[in-house]
Amino acid sequence: MTSEIPQYGLRVYALFYTKHGSREPFAQSELDWIVGQSMKKKIFALLLKSGWIVKESRNSYKCVEPGKVMKGLLEFKVPGIMKEASKPYAFTNLSAVEIWSDYSYVQRGNERSPYFIKILKKDVRYWKAFFNKWNIPNYVGRGSTVGEFVILFPVKGFHSEKKGSLMVEPLAETMKTARENEMYSYAYDYMKDEYGSCAA
Repeated sequence: MTSEIPQYGLRVYALFYTKHGSREPFAQSELDWIVGQSMKKKIFALLLKSGWIVKESRNSYKCVEPGKVMKGLLEFKVPGIMKEASKPYAFTNLSAVEIWSDYSYVQRGNERSPYFIKILKKDVRYWKAFFNKWNIPNYVGRGSTVGEFVILFPVKGFHSEKKGSLMVEPLAETMKTARENEMYSYAYDYMKDEYGSCAA
């Protein structure tokens, strides 16, 4: 999983890639004359965790190809990280349609990949910190950016059901959303066939 890095990390990656490419290993000691020990550890921890370099051996590292890094920045991370969440949530609106229809309806592409998630009002700070930790842009109520982002809908309470590994708005609510919008008629028909008309 690749994530965005601050400018100082980007400069160090550029330095290593310019000197070594992606095949030649390098050591942490190359930064000895540039930064202090604690900053050096911070830089390497950042580059490793963010997926920009990989550990080759106990004392050596290699750069990940820039093309792979750039492609990785646009990967869909949200479904995978939700298993780390400790507060209640439910994918809602078009995200729920997407999940309940087994992705027969897909609302996302590399250019724009929104996720709509209901959360409890009291948990807004938790969720903002959670997505910030993973470098995923997040907004309350509305917002947009290039690539993957999350729109949070804080409410007093909500119901959810498990679908695969994700918590989602109940099927009946999701089918109602799909039924009311002609654009999602294929997803609605899929859900009706899959779960039966009684779910609607």
